[in-house]
Amino acid sequence: MKATWEKTEINRGVLTVEADVEAVNQALDKAFKKVVAKVQVPGFRKGKVPRVIFEKRFGVEALYEDALEILLPETYEAAVEETGIEPVDQPEIEIEQLEKGKSLIYKATVTVKPEVKLGQYKGLEAEEKDVTVKPEDVDAELERMRKQQGQLESVEDGTVENGDRVIIDFEGFVNGEAFEGGKAEKYTLEVGSGTFIPGFEDQLIGMKPNEEKEVHVTFPEQYHAEELAGKPAVFKVKLHEIKRLSLPELDDEFAQDVSEFDTLAELKADIEAKLKEAKEREAEHELRNGLVELASANAEVEIPEVMIENETKNMLRQFEQRLMMQGLNLDLYAQFTGQDQDVLKNQFKEDAAKKVRASLVLEAIAKAENIDVTDEEVEAEIAEMAKEMQREADEVRRILEAQGAMDSVKEQVRVRKTIDLLVSSSKNKA
Repeated sequence: MKATWEKTEINRGVLTVEADVEAVNQALDKAFKKVVAKVQVPGFRKGKVPRVIFEKRFGVEALYEDALEILLPETYEAAVEETGIEPVDQPEIEIEQLEKGKSLIYKATVTVKPEVKLGQYKGLEAEEKDVTVKPEDVDAELERMRKQQGQLESVEDGTVENGDRVIIDFEGFVNGEAFEGGKAEKYTLEVGSGTFIPGFEDQLIGMKPNEEKEVHVTFPEQYHAEELAGKPAVFKVKLHEIKRLSLPELDDEFAQDVSEFDTLAELKADIEAKLKEAKEREAEHELRNGLVELASANAEVEIPEVMIENETKNMLRQFEQRLMMQGLNLDLYAQFTGQDQDVLKNQFKEDAAKKVRASLVLEAIAKAENIDVTDEEVEAEIAEMAKEMQREADEVRRILEAQGAMDSVKEQVRVRKTIDLLVSSSKNKA
């Protein structure tokens, strides 16, 4: 087999591949064995038609498609390895020659991973984040803990306030006509959560149990249902019940209920220490991200659009997985927020471009600095993963090997070591 690579654009080129006659004949043989099993010719049992009869009746061309299915993947993979290119998308194949007794020749137009021209990545100046824990930070955490311990109680004599849980019936109308998906009964809604269309929840404030009201809103211009986008709507709402959180007193008894401490003062001290640790971790995370962004901004690279599109799709899949863990899916999310897949993709696209750029730059830095990963470092990474998963390291390794993910683990360590280099060589400022 012969393969040549000719660059035609910044990140595109043509891979010319020639597979020898022997490889073509072997592929045609395999194709015949596959096709003949399905062919019925008078005078012969199914699957027993001689090759010469088959080709005389149907022509050898009848085998070309199946032969290509055999030849293309293996010859393309070998050609990629031989020429050292790194494709980032499926190739566009153009067959130039495929005949019995002749070699196979085809051209593959390929988009490849871009070259990165590094700028300054050492001695970068990054701002260090203040990790001071303020009294109001501790108070906010205590309030969060209070709410966790709070009890929902029905409000018999009162009106809806921001933060209340309400149980409502509602039905929506546009131009006097009810629309699909706009009706529910005994629906529980937290007022102020921003779950419904802007303006809907605000108009529930002040309502009393068993009261009925018309709520007037306008659907967002980018609403997922095009027939509703930008249109005014009226919702007929009936309030059944108001539930409000009753919070416990902040005292020593509260501290004993929510922790192993005897006094509120001890609980506050523990909260302050944990908030300090969290802020330090966050500051370290922001420092590392900031240095990667600076190194990326200093580099020159033209990213193929397909790489950004693929990363955007990946981010959307991850977002959908997080929704599923909350008992939602993209369709329900779109109904609640008015943001469909197209809107989400546009939102993710900018971050996807940054992520791809950063990945390419870090890879280039690792190569320039000869950053390698030892087997011991991979084992240490697996051990840490096993600890987080509460499993044995050998079990986690077997899973990773079965999934073909060991290279990903190695790359994960390489990226971390590369960012460590940026941090160790940086000039931090307060």
